[in-house]
Amino acid sequence: MCDYSLMHVDNRLARQGEELATHRFGTGAIGLASASELKARAAWQTARNQQPKGVVDKLKQKMASNTPPTVCAICIPPGAELTLTNIPANVRQECSVSATERVTFDQLSARVNNYRDAFRFNNGKAVLIQNFGTGVKATVLSLEHATEREAVEEVAYAAR
Repeated sequence: MCDYSLMHVDNRLARQGEELATHRFGTGAIGLASASELKARAAWQTARNQQPKGVVDKLKQKMASNTPPTVCAICIPPGAELTLTNIPANVRQECSVSATERVTFDQLSARVNNYRDAFRFNNGKAVLIQNFGTGVKATVLSLEHATEREAVEEVAYAAR
């Protein structure tokens, strides 16, 4: 869902069709964030850094919020399907994939205090999100497979 390092960051579940991007959060960890929230924050930072050109601009800047727009960590259930674009060259070479690939979201471990969220390529290779860096774009294609898998796992666990 969300790596342990993002548990103290505002977070929410992904939505089907949502545009996301890898982002470095205040914890130092890389996770997924809403592309629209990242764009809003970038616009806010640009506006804050511009020098006001007149009295009206000075008033607008004074009245503008001093608090940047929130960027939430987006949690994705294992088994969800995404399309990644802008895959870094080192990952492409290591995994023999192209710059755009369809992937499955996966968790490689349940160990405490370890990064575990990963993208699994169709060739079976999985890479931790931490190894992608920032700026990789992701589109949520389907959360349905993840929901079905979780339901089957819950039934199997209950039957034990």
